Amino acid sequence: MATPTPDALRGLAADIEAELKHLHLLEEDIAQVRQAIASDAEHARLFYENLALKLHNFYTGCERIFRMVVSELNGGQPSGYDWHRRLLERMGMPWQERPPLLSAESIAGLREYLAFRHVVRNIYGYELDTERVEHLIERYPQVWRHVENDVQEFINWLREFADQLERIGP
Repeated sequence: MATPTPDALRGLAADIEAELKHLHLLEEDIAQVRQAIASDAEHARLFYENLALKLHNFYTGCERIFRMVVSELNGGQPSGYDWHRRLLERMGMPWQERPPLLSAESIAGLREYLAFRHVVRNIYGYELDTERVEHLIERYPQVWRHVENDVQEFINWLREFADQLERIGP
């Protein structure tokens, strides 16, 4: 991998921050749907379908960040039948100058959401296991906080690395 330019690094940081903003909005939406379940038990099944889609979106948003990072800093994403899993695992490894994006704790937490994302894509909403959805929803705030902190640290690294490259010059 050729060393990216300071502008490319800052651009990547801005793109990741934009995705984080979307994930923050999703956090608010999840809280609203949880309140709706508590106040309208009669329609809980429909709300659980909504939560399942939001959990799918959570992982997909995280994966967008991973794809940006490997596209800009790793030379491309993995391929093959298990590329989603391999992409997640690579986010816990350094790559040349790039530090890991995620901690082992974040990766462990996200594995469940990756698996669930596959379920949501391949079943009908009425087939959802509401206990599994509830389990993931209960874990979501903690997993999201770890991921968010890791990603924010990575954004800080991108900016510091860009500054360092500028000081060194061409």
